[in-house]
Amino acid sequence: MPNPSTTDSMHTLASDQEIVRQYLDRVNPPEQLSEAERRQLESQIRELMQARNARLVAHYYTDSLLQDLADDSGGFVGDSLEMARFGRDCDADILMVAGVRFMGESAKILSPGKKVLMPTLEATCSLDIACPIDRFAAFCDEHPDRTVVVYANTSAAVKARSDWVVTSSIALDVVDHLMERGEKIIWAPDKHLGAYIKKTTGADMLLWDAACIVHEEFKVRGIKDMLKLYPEAAVLAHPESPDAVLEVADMIGSTSQIINAARSLPNRDFIVATDQGIFHKLQQLAPGKQFIIAPTAGNDATCRSCANCPWMGMNSLQALYSSLLDETNEITVDAVIARQAMVPLQRMLDFAVENKLQIHGKA
Repeated sequence: MPNPSTTDSMHTLASDQEIVRQYLDRVNPPEQLSEAERRQLESQIRELMQARNARLVAHYYTDSLLQDLADDSGGFVGDSLEMARFGRDCDADILMVAGVRFMGESAKILSPGKKVLMPTLEATCSLDIACPIDRFAAFCDEHPDRTVVVYANTSAAVKARSDWVVTSSIALDVVDHLMERGEKIIWAPDKHLGAYIKKTTGADMLLWDAACIVHEEFKVRGIKDMLKLYPEAAVLAHPESPDAVLEVADMIGSTSQIINAARSLPNRDFIVATDQGIFHKLQQLAPGKQFIIAPTAGNDATCRSCANCPWMGMNSLQALYSSLLDETNEITVDAVIARQAMVPLQRMLDFAVENKLQIHGKA
């Protein structure tokens, strides 16, 4: 018979999975546009952005049309923190954030004086969903002796409850630093990334139980089968992937680190275990190389994401145009929460500068 805490954990996990299913049930693919319709819509968006002094910042995992529009219109394509920092440093009055909701919140925290809009407020993240502030705060209160470190893929409220916010590329360095100071850690929300950090550093870490629905589906057996077809391929994996996948990876890193590895490694073929949206940028920056998506659920199996985040897929040219036209889907963050969340964010930024570290991340 499971003890009460185990029962509560099982109930929580089941509840989180149900929330994810409910969100996925609402995902509708954007209407397909003809070439003429696409060009007209892009032209209208450009005119609106110029008239309203708006900039588009898009994540690597969004549709290639949005990435190209951001690049070609003076905007930016990158990971969540790079997006937020570009928004902070640019002279726009309006930031259009094509990504998921926590990215819009991060942009607003770093740019409180700018209006932040998103194509849709429905676009969220399974990691964010699975780490609600009430449960997370209660968990932290149960372990007051531990330093709270949270991944960027969390709500503003969860960031505000933390001591540190980290991205995937700086997390190891931060945890090493805290371990040297003798600190014990609460890590949230991604259990796979947390387990990778714990295994690599040997730190005393309590891990929150959540996972990215994209990365959790990559299967090591499928990757090994793929390597039989492409024996010279290098495996590039994001650390949100399960441990068995990371064990066979030639390189483990954030989105930006994966892109850099693809450009610098001599291999021609790469098996990539992260969201397939990154392939657009990979093919742009390494045009002479071949990129193969890592298998997810296997032959004849079903999957929830199939290597494409369904919430990232909710961003579309049509939704972006509607939001910008009427200035709807605005991201707001309570001023008190924003100030509190800025403390652990700034702590990470300062740590990176002091230690001359890059702070690119997945999210």
